Amino acid sequence: MALKVELKPSERIIIGNAVVTNGDHRTKLYIEGESPILREKDILTAETADTPAKRVYLAVQLMYLEDDIGAMRETYFELVNQIVRAAPSTVAIIDRINQLILEDSFYKALKEAKSLIAYESELLNHATSGNTSVQPDREDHRQSA
Repeated sequence: MALKVELKPSERIIIGNAVVTNGDHRTKLYIEGESPILREKDILTAETADTPAKRVYLAVQLMYLEDDIGAMRETYFELVNQIVRAAPSTVAIIDRINQLILEDSFYKALKEAKSLIAYESELLNHATSGNTSVQPDREDHRQSA
């Protein structure tokens, strides 16, 4: 069964090693095969990966696009170790990302990395809000027993 992707005018998408840019009109693509696919809204670049969680996402994105853990393995583990040291409450999310990578489910790992970015944003907003109270640990971010 083919994957159906609708592109907005001028929207870009990565299919395998190619960047496809849509023309002036909305377009539907039907894609068959096993190539990695990323829509423009899901693509991070080195310039836009400006937080620790976004750098983790970028590393997973590169693993996905290259279908190769080896090239990013050392960098990825340095990044996740840094983020866990800075925010131990991220361990459960990192564990889920790691498990998905081990299962070669890179696209699902990217989705989980997006939740890491959202959680990092929550932490930063809380830290910069001036609120001195600590929020209770959320169930979905606790480490599994």
